Amino acid sequence: MDTAARTAAERSTAAHAPGASPHEGSAPSRRRRARLLVGLLALTALLAGCGQSTTSEGSVHGGEASLALPDLSQVTVLGGLSGRALLGLGLVVCVMGLAMGVATYLQMRKLEVHASMREVSELIYSTCKAYLAQQGKFLVVLWAFIAAVIVVYYKVLVGFGWGRVAVVIAFSLIGMAGSYSVAWFGIRVNTLANSRVAFASLRGKPLPLHRMPLKAGMSIGMVLISLELLMMLVILMFLPREIAGACFIGFAIGESLGASALRIAGGIFTKIADIGSDLMKIVFKIKEDDARNPGVIADCTGDNAGDSVGPSADGFETYGVTGVALVTFVLLGVHDPAVQASLLVWIFVVRAVMIVASAVSYQLNDLWTARRYRDADRMDFERPLSNLVWLTSAACIVATFLTTWFVLADTAAADQWWKLATIVSCGTLAGALIPELVKAFTSTSSRHVREVVKSSRQGGPSLNILSGLVAGNFSAYWLGIAIVGLMGGSYLISEQGLGDLMVAPAVFSFGLVAFGFLGMGPVTIAVDSYGPVTDNAQSVYELSVIEDIEDIDDELERDYGFQPQWERGKLMLEENDGAGNTFKATAKPVLIGTAVVGATTMIFSIIMGLTGGLTEGIENLSLLHPPFLLGLITGGAVIFWFTGASIQAVTTGAHRAVEFIKTTIKLDGVTKASEEDSRRVVEICTQYAQQGMLTMFLGVFFATLAFAFVEPYFFIGYLVSIATFGLYQAIFMANAGGAWDNAKKIVETDLHAKGTALHDATIVGDTVGDPYKDTSSVALNPVIKFTTLFGLLAVDLAVSLTDDGLHTLVVSLAAVFFVISAFFVHRSFYGMRIRTSLEDDDEGASLAPADEPPADAHASDERASEKPASAEPALPEQARPVDDELGAKEASVS
Repeated sequence: MDTAARTAAERSTAAHAPGASPHEGSAPSRRRRARLLVGLLALTALLAGCGQSTTSEGSVHGGEASLALPDLSQVTVLGGLSGRALLGLGLVVCVMGLAMGVATYLQMRKLEVHASMREVSELIYSTCKAYLAQQGKFLVVLWAFIAAVIVVYYKVLVGFGWGRVAVVIAFSLIGMAGSYSVAWFGIRVNTLANSRVAFASLRGKPLPLHRMPLKAGMSIGMVLISLELLMMLVILMFLPREIAGACFIGFAIGESLGASALRIAGGIFTKIADIGSDLMKIVFKIKEDDARNPGVIADCTGDNAGDSVGPSADGFETYGVTGVALVTFVLLGVHDPAVQASLLVWIFVVRAVMIVASAVSYQLNDLWTARRYRDADRMDFERPLSNLVWLTSAACIVATFLTTWFVLADTAAADQWWKLATIVSCGTLAGALIPELVKAFTSTSSRHVREVVKSSRQGGPSLNILSGLVAGNFSAYWLGIAIVGLMGGSYLISEQGLGDLMVAPAVFSFGLVAFGFLGMGPVTIAVDSYGPVTDNAQSVYELSVIEDIEDIDDELERDYGFQPQWERGKLMLEENDGAGNTFKATAKPVLIGTAVVGATTMIFSIIMGLTGGLTEGIENLSLLHPPFLLGLITGGAVIFWFTGASIQAVTTGAHRAVEFIKTTIKLDGVTKASEEDSRRVVEICTQYAQQGMLTMFLGVFFATLAFAFVEPYFFIGYLVSIATFGLYQAIFMANAGGAWDNAKKIVETDLHAKGTALHDATIVGDTVGDPYKDTSSVALNPVIKFTTLFGLLAVDLAVSLTDDGLHTLVVSLAAVFFVISAFFVHRSFYGMRIRTSLEDDDEGASLAPADEPPADAHASDERASEKPASAEPALPEQARPVDDELGAKEASVS
């Protein structure tokens, strides 16, 4: 690489270092940050002024934060055991679950691994740590702003004492810290497992390649669910009943904030790195995870940031928010305190029992798999994962019925126990059924995925993309029908007498379906976490360049007692990655489905407050009420903007990453990219992830305030709309992306067609699917929940101001908040767009900011000379036998 090119690269990296603007110099960036800070302070002052004007009236009740728990000690179950004692056993289960996760972590550290592979995995972990540390600082800034709004609302407007306000703030911090801590634990376990899996592949046996990532995933799932349940049980059992509502709401807001930031930023980061790394395979005709590619380390970091950190924080939040929604419903919709107490004890005892059922199912499935494949040379890596999901679902359903009968048999809800258990089981069944439906559109054996490969044969990237869109659209239909069917069944059951215990029993049944979705949470998280380990294992293998180490065969036989099977090991890693891709895809609809179904229950609590317990204003929840209809239409607009904004952040970041990699990559005379260049790619990804996340988060935040202030029933329509549009948009994008991803995997593993035109077409399709499945779709889940939770505060604030005769101020604030939101919507494209001129050619595009000249054009000539001979484009004839082979394989599968 010539000096001019290197200078341009260094200049670009400096411009894109964390904290710098990716487009301009530091002065404009500082001015923008200053304007943002002034705006936020002005908003806080404005709300404080509004709150001060209404404090004297004392008309505001504080919403859900004022709810008090019933006395749980009055609950007794069969045999005279008290409800509190039963919940105490739940605490023991949580501690055991945490211990299981920690024990697995310690075991993973002791597994054998070659030093070259350990070195790579520790480098990946160090970059993950740097990313998470930076995200932690960013989260604290966001949390400080949310805490200020909580203080203004609860102290100044509602009139809570400082003690109760401090409780809400403290538990919002605890909730956010919970999301952050499980994300950190997830990346540590995964980065230990990836090198161990890569090393185990050299023995040539498939069983360890399945057991290690699943064991790592199960440890994450157990820690995540156990920690979440432990925190909620502490609130339920040890804090004064009068402040429980404040604790739960603060906790839910905090974990939702943490999950939103980590999920959105992680999704942007991982796909910038993934696209930047993948496109080099086409540009330079290099192999997957080539150690000379400085984007590969960033890609591995992104696998953890997007596929481990994001899902861990998301799963933690989803489990917690669903619980808070159910607690809120019970306190608002059930009038008898004895029934309230019985249902609360039942909900949390069932959660604890399901943790046990998940752990037992995992152990039984592991024993069966070990016996079945102990001496096998080949295995279908997807089959044991599917078996685990179905076994856990069955075990959880049985446990639900037994526990429900045991807990409720001696209570006022005794006649309804089987109905409640059946409704929860509808959700648990969905937790197994939905992954099967997802596999029909994303698995390497799926006909839809094979259609994507076959369409790429003659149509190249164009038909590849179209076939992937078909798979995504079809999947949205079938999954939507399945969810509606299960919710419809729960509704019919709720009409068989639950109305005697509560108002709106159908809404409670929907919340219980979401509860059932997450009942097998440890296993859902485990099969989802399987993917980043298998993906990283491939990368660790290549980056270690272990095959090139002198006398490595003798070293492995001398130190570890086996002869390495190089080609077989690489093939098994690729096949296992295909299974990981499939099961990463299965968890996404489960989480988004839970978010939507659970949001229904949370929306109900807002409706209860607006209608005085369903006694007035019900006619406004109708299409005949224009604001409600307009809210339904508005929600779709926000979902489609958010989708576009998240992809735009990936597009711009990937453009910068590709430019940097193309300028710095060296293919001759080196075996590995420098650690410095690899870290620079990570910095570019982090910068764009944070900038994109902040812009989108503030757009969503101010939109929530604006629409809550427009009109309460407009806001109800808006919440229903974003849940509905978000559900189908997320399912469509997740499964289309999964189909593109595994279509590429079929070409690489089944057809062995790397480097062909067919492979290039599937790579292009995969890069389109990357932000679909791992950025936009998954980010919709926390956005829906954060909007609903924050909306609890926002709409209560708006109604309180209106009741105090300040309607004009409310409307004015709605306009102001909408303008601020529109500003961030505008910036999400115009502040993130690619800043190069249309005249820049493909090879000479500048890495520097737009106002600087391009790098020396001779750099492109040097890069061209560095390309290996294999860079010649593949002839169309090369793909013909590939297509014939695929047809033969498909016929045998059918």
